Amino acid sequence: MREEREREKAAEKRMRVLKVGGTATGILAVAAVVGVLAANSGGGGSNDGPAAEPITVGQSTAPATLTVYEDFRCPACGQFENGFRDVIHELTAAGTLKAEYHLVSIIDGNLRGDGSKNAANAAQCANDQGSFAAYHDVLFENQPAEADDAFGDKDLLIDLAGQVDGLDNAEFRTCVQEGTHDDWVQRSNADFMSSDFNATPTILLNGENIYGDPSVPLTPDSLRNQVNQLAAGS
Repeated sequence: MREEREREKAAEKRMRVLKVGGTATGILAVAAVVGVLAANSGGGGSNDGPAAEPITVGQSTAPATLTVYEDFRCPACGQFENGFRDVIHELTAAGTLKAEYHLVSIIDGNLRGDGSKNAANAAQCANDQGSFAAYHDVLFENQPAEADDAFGDKDLLIDLAGQVDGLDNAEFRTCVQEGTHDDWVQRSNADFMSSDFNATPTILLNGENIYGDPSVPLTPDSLRNQVNQLAAGS
């Protein structure tokens, strides 16, 4: 069991997408290839406009806030979501946790393509209709390999909306096809690139970075315990 945990932690570390200064480096675990991101990292490394508001799930009065920086093409982000999805849903439903999602597009700059941007735009389109959480989960459940820009195909993003009740409608399709929220995605990515955070996923609990340190691995149980402690002390 210990050896398996060590392998999982090593794989997670390899797959994280790192940002270094104005340049980011993504590591492809399956191909063992190191790619260097463009300086603007698929959407701009500077942001002259207002900060992009995150997408929020859960009650605004929740005593704990989970801040998530992630890219829909990032394999380590998919690993986080697949491992922590159930506990995040549990805690947001209980009113003890609010989750704030900052969607970025750094892998588009690394491997070229539009999948990160288009998926983030589609997720915001789903948010317009109150279906962000469900559609967000569908995207990660159907995440392609990092080097595969499948999410660059807007028709695929629309097809995946069919897995969310009521989402595949004319308003959503138009929003996806026209890139209604592309500016928001660019600003969200620029906010991340100008931040002190250097990898996706970056996971904060009430402002404290709680993910990515192999010496203190985060688990669903430990996240639940931390949130419950914050709720008990509020």
